Amino acid sequence: MDVRLQISMVFHLDKCIGCHTCSIACKNVWTDRKGAEYMWWNNVETKPGTGYPTAWEDQSKYKGGWEQKNGRPELRMGRKSSRLINLFHNPHLPKLDDYYEPWTYRYEDLFDSPEGADQPTARPISMITGKPIDIEAGPNWDDDLGGSPVYAANDPNLEGFDEQQREELFDVQRLVFFYLPRICNHCLNPACVAACPSGAIYKRGEDGIVLINQERCRAWRMCVTACPYKKTYYNWSTGKSEKCILCFPRLETGQAPACFHSCVGRIRYLGALLYDADRLLEALNVADEKLVEAHRELILDPFDPHVQAEALKNGIDDQAIEAAQRSPVYKYVKEWRLALPLHPEFRTLPMLFYVPPLLPVMARAEQGLYDTSDKELFAPIDRARVPMEYLARLFAGSNVDPVRYSLKKQYAVRLFKRMDTVGDIDRALVKRALQEVETSEDEAEQIFRLTSLPTMTERFVIPPSHREEALAMLTEDLWEEKGGAGLGFREPPTRGA
Repeated sequence: MDVRLQISMVFHLDKCIGCHTCSIACKNVWTDRKGAEYMWWNNVETKPGTGYPTAWEDQSKYKGGWEQKNGRPELRMGRKSSRLINLFHNPHLPKLDDYYEPWTYRYEDLFDSPEGADQPTARPISMITGKPIDIEAGPNWDDDLGGSPVYAANDPNLEGFDEQQREELFDVQRLVFFYLPRICNHCLNPACVAACPSGAIYKRGEDGIVLINQERCRAWRMCVTACPYKKTYYNWSTGKSEKCILCFPRLETGQAPACFHSCVGRIRYLGALLYDADRLLEALNVADEKLVEAHRELILDPFDPHVQAEALKNGIDDQAIEAAQRSPVYKYVKEWRLALPLHPEFRTLPMLFYVPPLLPVMARAEQGLYDTSDKELFAPIDRARVPMEYLARLFAGSNVDPVRYSLKKQYAVRLFKRMDTVGDIDRALVKRALQEVETSEDEAEQIFRLTSLPTMTERFVIPPSHREEALAMLTEDLWEEKGGAGLGFREPPTRGA
């Protein structure tokens, strides 16, 4: 058993209000500079929809992630020989139009225009060329257009849906959508690390955060293709690749990342997980529909004395083990089995998990009445306006069982709290609902409190970083770094070797 520690995350989609506060917080901290205008390390998409960059989930186009070949995972973009051939011409990169051409406005026209009968306007201009442009796309251009024939209809996750399902999904009277915030998943099996020819991308041993060494990066951009979530970007000004760094300078001082701290809906949870690195290959060599459970089996019980002993042997101290025991991510993913990985079939083993949303019920209007009633206990789950198969394609490798269990458990908790607070639901019905999802009233109360009433310290359980151990490998004089945290170099990245 090779016990390692990983900083992991949970996003609760039932609480996301699509305000984009997280995106703006990240933008202002990390990508508000030349060459990074089009980058959104954190973005919020509307689903169903094509996302950012356009149709990023379509790996037949972008060749990201891993696929099973000869009983083992191989990069979908090809072996080293084919990557070498494409070193100076990568045919599977997203183009600027797949993102969008960033723009600003010529605000001086509002003040410097001569007096006239017309109201002056600030024309949009490209942040790359400086010339006027017609805005045709943006980082969330399909915002709230979950039923549009342009964006939602081109969602790759709708492949295989019949005409009736599509008609119901896009019926204006039944229109529904939900938000999907995305950052780098800091995967256990990151394709970007495997694809980088210069070895610039690495996974930190102490906490599993995936970073890019700006001094070693040579802008081959293989990482952009390899990442199936398209969360690695190319900076055209510095000639380097960049990505979400999970605000590790903040984590090193015990603070939550900027997008987590600023989240209005409090949908974001961060904590440590212990996992068995010896079983990584075993978890990858399963069928798509079994990937979610294989992923969960990797995660170890931090209360197990044997796991604790093996963790101590690997240099994980008591404080980190105690943080893993209090981790909200462990509860959502392993203990309660509510949170699921995004597109596990990409086989990167993402360490960002999502609690799928409870969506409105599908019904028909008859004789002027919109009837949503049903005698079945969990009818609202199976009759949701977004088909269960759609959520399964997003979060479970097309296996509806993990998604159905998560939604049924959330619904059972709602019934329990309604009985507790309103009192209009029979206790026998609630008891039957809780039994069907294998939970108790005590556990339902815990789920409710961590979902609805968590404090800052309950949402973010950050283990100590112990930077001194990592720095000891680089320098003999740790006093030079005392009191410091952050990026590790003082000169900005520039083009060239």
